[in-house]
Amino acid sequence: MAPPAQLLAAVILLLSLYIGLDPFHHSTIHDFPDFVAFPVEVPSSDLVPVAKDAENLLTRSEILFRDQLQGPESVTFDYNGKGPYTGVADGRVMVRDGTEWKEFAVSSPNRYQKTTPTFSMAHPARFLAALILLVSLYIGLDPLHYSTIHNFPDFVSFPVEVPSSKLVPDDKDAGNLLRRSEIMFRDQLQGPESVAFDYNGKGPYTGVADGRVMVRDGAEWKEFAVTSAYRSELCNYKPNPRSYMPNEHICGRPLGLRFDKNTGNMYIADAYFGLLKVGPEGGLATQLTAEAEGVPIRFANDLDIDNQGNVYFSDSSTIYQRRNFMQLVFSGDPSGRVLKYDPVTKQTTVIARNIQFPNGVTLSKDGSFLVFAEGPVGRLNRHWLKGEKAGTTELFAILPGHPDNVRTSEAGTFWVAIHCRRHWYSAYISTHPLLRHLIMKLPIPSFYQYIAYIGGRLQAMVAEYSPQGELIRVLEDIEGKVVRAVSEVDEHEGKLWMGSVLMNFIAVYDLGSS
Repeated sequence: MAPPAQLLAAVILLLSLYIGLDPFHHSTIHDFPDFVAFPVEVPSSDLVPVAKDAENLLTRSEILFRDQLQGPESVTFDYNGKGPYTGVADGRVMVRDGTEWKEFAVSSPNRYQKTTPTFSMAHPARFLAALILLVSLYIGLDPLHYSTIHNFPDFVSFPVEVPSSKLVPDDKDAGNLLRRSEIMFRDQLQGPESVAFDYNGKGPYTGVADGRVMVRDGAEWKEFAVTSAYRSELCNYKPNPRSYMPNEHICGRPLGLRFDKNTGNMYIADAYFGLLKVGPEGGLATQLTAEAEGVPIRFANDLDIDNQGNVYFSDSSTIYQRRNFMQLVFSGDPSGRVLKYDPVTKQTTVIARNIQFPNGVTLSKDGSFLVFAEGPVGRLNRHWLKGEKAGTTELFAILPGHPDNVRTSEAGTFWVAIHCRRHWYSAYISTHPLLRHLIMKLPIPSFYQYIAYIGGRLQAMVAEYSPQGELIRVLEDIEGKVVRAVSEVDEHEGKLWMGSVLMNFIAVYDLGSS
C-alpha cells in the first residue's frame, strides 16, 4: 500500500477512534450519555411555499436600542400600552421606561446567591489522557509504517547490563588533542573503517563503503581487492557512506582488515560475506567461512591472526545484518559471537557466545589472550587462549563510552576506538527495554534515533589501555570539530591512523605532539 493510502487509512482509523471515545469531551453531546437522534418528518419540497420578497422590504427597518440589550427574543406591550418589555440573555425581563431600560422581573431564585469561581484540571487531564491514548494506539498499530522496526515483526528488546556510573572512567582530554590531527584524503574515500599496513610498510589499505578494499599507491588510491562476485552498477559512487547501505549485501562491505605476517595474505571480515582471504596481489577475495557450528555468520565485523594462522573474528549478530545496525543496537540482541577459524581443518568454532554486539577483536602481544569489545555494554572482555584460564572469558576493562575496533600497539598496549561517550539517554533506555521498544515504534527516522543515542552529535574519542586493562590516556575531539566517529585507531610509526565508517577521510594524529 502506498504512503498516501496508508495515511488515509490511519486518519480514518484515528478519527473513528476519536468519535467512538470522545477523549477530549469537546463534542456537543459529551454531557448527554443518553442522547438519541430521532428522524424528523421533513415536508416534501413540493409543499414548501416559494413566495419571495423581491424588494427585501425589511431593509427599510429602523434599528432601535443598539448595544443596550443582549438577545431580546420576545417583545410585548402591556394592556396600558407601556413597553416594550423583553427578556434578555442575562436572565432578566427589561422594560422601556421613558428614555431608559429598567429591570422589571427575574426568573431565577438563585440569581443573587454568591458563587466562588473554581479552576478545574479536568480539561488538561483529559487532554493528556487522550494524547497518551492516541500515542499508545499509534505505537501499537504503527499505521504509517514509518517506525524504525516496521519491517521487523519479531523485534525484541533485551536488557543491557550497563555498569554502574561509579565504575565508568570519567577521564577527559581537556585539550581535545585530536583536533591537532591531520585530515587526509578527504572526499577520496567513503567510510574507511579499518586501516592497515602490510609487513613491507606499504599502505594504508582500507575497506570502503562501495565494497572495495583500496590501497594508497604513491599519490593515488587504487583498488586492491573486492569481496563480492556480484558487484554491479548498484555499487557505483554515491554521495555519502550511508547511501551504500541498501546494496551492501550485493556489493560487500569490508570492515576489519589484517595481514598474515607469515604469508603476506590479507584477511577481511566482510559484514555480509563472512571471513575472506586475498593474496598479496589482490583481486577477488576467497571466502573461507560463512557459518560456525551450523549457524550462518550474519555480521562479520573485525578480526586478528595468531602466529599459527588461526583467525579470530567477531560475528556481531546472528539475527541482524550491518544494514540493520540501528535495530541491532536498540534491540540489545545477545546473539553475537566470537569465532575461531582454523586454516588447517578449515573449521570455524565458537569461542565466546551470547554477547551483545561484539565488535573489535585483537590479540595480546604475547598471544596469551584475546581482547574483544562489547558495544552496548561499553566494555572490553578478555578471552584466555593459553595458561590455566585458557578457554575462559572475563571482564578486561569498563570503558568511558561505546567501543568499535581495538588494536594492539608495538608496545603491547591496546588502542580502542570509542564511537561516543556514554550518555544519560543511552544508559537509561539500555536498562529499560520496553521503553526502548516503544521509542523504536515512533515515526522517527533511524538516523535521528541514532543521533539521540550518541548524545546529539558526532564526536571523536580514542583510549589506550595497558596489558592489565588499566586506562593509560584518553584523546578526544569532544565536539567533533576536526575528527568524528572513529571506528578504528591503528598505531603506525609513531602516529595514530583513524578510520571512520561514517566519514569521508582518514585522520592522522602524531603521538609526538601530545
